[in-house]
Amino acid sequence: MSDHKETLNDTKQPLIQHLIELRSRLIKSIILISILFVIAYIYADSIYNFLVQPYADAVAGEAGRRLIFTALHETFFTYLKVALFASLFIALPFILIQIWIFVAPGLYKNEKTVVIPYLAATPILFILGASLVYFFIMPLAIKFFLSFESIGGQGTLPIQLEAKVNEYLSLIMRLIFAFGISFQLPILLNLLARIGVVNSEYLKKTRRYVIVIIFTLAAILTPPDPITQVGLAIPLLLLYELSIITVRFTEKKDKKENIKDA
Repeated sequence: MSDHKETLNDTKQPLIQHLIELRSRLIKSIILISILFVIAYIYADSIYNFLVQPYADAVAGEAGRRLIFTALHETFFTYLKVALFASLFIALPFILIQIWIFVAPGLYKNEKTVVIPYLAATPILFILGASLVYFFIMPLAIKFFLSFESIGGQGTLPIQLEAKVNEYLSLIMRLIFAFGISFQLPILLNLLARIGVVNSEYLKKTRRYVIVIIFTLAAILTPPDPITQVGLAIPLLLLYELSIITVRFTEKKDKKENIKDA
């Protein structure tokens, strides 16, 4: 009976230690995000100008262009959103490191070797997705929406865009996170392949269903215009094909290593 109690205590002890460790990592991440949030709020105006630049470039040379706000608190809350966005963006590598430190003790040496490249690739792919939005998708989307303006005529009123600060910044921040997270697809599929959930043949067979899912997700995550939807869907399809190639390469590499070990 006493041996049984000791076994239960031994089981509970590691669990409690893991929970304490997890809490410690979460607290460190929250503290960093909080510090970065304060710093980002101080420079919120500069970050705001950076995020607005695609719109400014699209309407350059057109007199009277501006961003408006229609509520007294709108700009203040927009700056809070901008500061939170910047703090999360900058803190992402640190958060990934904290996750790695928490998970690493439970991994074997060969598993650690496998995970590290994926961990390094995560922020790189996120930045690639964010850059695609900032430098390519947003300028095209803005020009597309501006094409619906009209100068009006006799008996008709002109139609002109009066973009709101909150709506524009919410849109570009949402797209940056949507593209950044979506660009993690190769990492997710390769990790699933590593643990045996999927393989290259399965990914090939399900390609037609994945195409439908990708275009559906693109329609949900982006505004209802073809430019941003196709702009997200096409890179995801290319990343899916890249994932098939990398998974197949990994399978061949593992097969050779198994033959050598045998």
